[in-house]
Amino acid sequence: MGTSPMEGDAVRRLARLLLGTVALISALCTTSVPQPNLPQSQTVIVVVGAGGTEEYAEQFAHWADLWEQACSKARAKFVGIGLDNLEAQSDRAKLQEILSDESKQTDLALWLVLIGHGTFDGRTAKFNLRGPDISADDLAEWLEPIRRPTAVINSASSSAPFLTRLSSPKRVVITATKSGFEQNYSRFGKCLAEAIVDPQADLDKDGQTSLLEAFLTASHHTSEFYSAAGRLATEHALLDDNGDALGTFADWFRGIRPVQRAADGVDLDGYRAHQFHLLHSETEMRMPLDLRAERDRLELEVMELRDAKETYPEQEYFSKLQSLLSRIARIYEQTDKTPDDPN
Repeated sequence: MGTSPMEGDAVRRLARLLLGTVALISALCTTSVPQPNLPQSQTVIVVVGAGGTEEYAEQFAHWADLWEQACSKARAKFVGIGLDNLEAQSDRAKLQEILSDESKQTDLALWLVLIGHGTFDGRTAKFNLRGPDISADDLAEWLEPIRRPTAVINSASSSAPFLTRLSSPKRVVITATKSGFEQNYSRFGKCLAEAIVDPQADLDKDGQTSLLEAFLTASHHTSEFYSAAGRLATEHALLDDNGDALGTFADWFRGIRPVQRAADGVDLDGYRAHQFHLLHSETEMRMPLDLRAERDRLELEVMELRDAKETYPEQEYFSKLQSLLSRIARIYEQTDKTPDDPN
């Protein structure tokens, strides 16, 4: 790209935080979730399904504990279902009630994590709970009113149909399998729980691990397990955040950049997922929630512009890019002027 007309500290900070736009941008992106030091926080709902055996039940409880520990580090609200004694109200009813009570429209992120077993009969995919199960159609209905940033992670077997049903342009959906017919026990959920706030999973080294980075790391570790054991992989995780209901495998990425084209010119998966962070860097914690949401919106525009670069004359492309970068830089300037404790 050569020397940009944008100079100075603000642009250098911006360059470290953008997810790859030509040579000026260093393949980074940031988050659209709240500051851990504020009274408000993102909500993480972890649903542990029926274990079936004591061995599986213990493993699933451990994975849920990893999520709870991560929430504690991030000062996020943790809500666990399926971890206590089964009461008169079923786990299915509890989840429906909790989702109904959550704020429908806010910049604070909502995470829904399903840990356990799943089934698929060729038409309907279900997540197995203690008591009545939950189908992909059920969850789609319960999530429909929610307009806030939302991530749904189904780490169960036969989970892929949930991605197809829940896909939305403003929602990140991750499943442990690529189809409903991958019905064996899935290990991906453990790897993802371990990676979600692990500094080693911070692939772009910006001081925080995004959901995209955790997905890529967990997929890699899952694949390594089958390779080391000399076994045929029976699970292939997918990520969808562009609303095309197709999903993307981890091997479509080099680092955090998707390297293949989506069908029919649809925006590539990964950009929105890279804006979800459970545990923030110090830079992110200083940024007010409204500015962060605006920054994220502008960064998505940068990604879309970059992907469509060949459709613009060079001068028009760089003019549009400069305008977007200038607006993002002004957000960082405002952040620098904001006291560390907004309260």
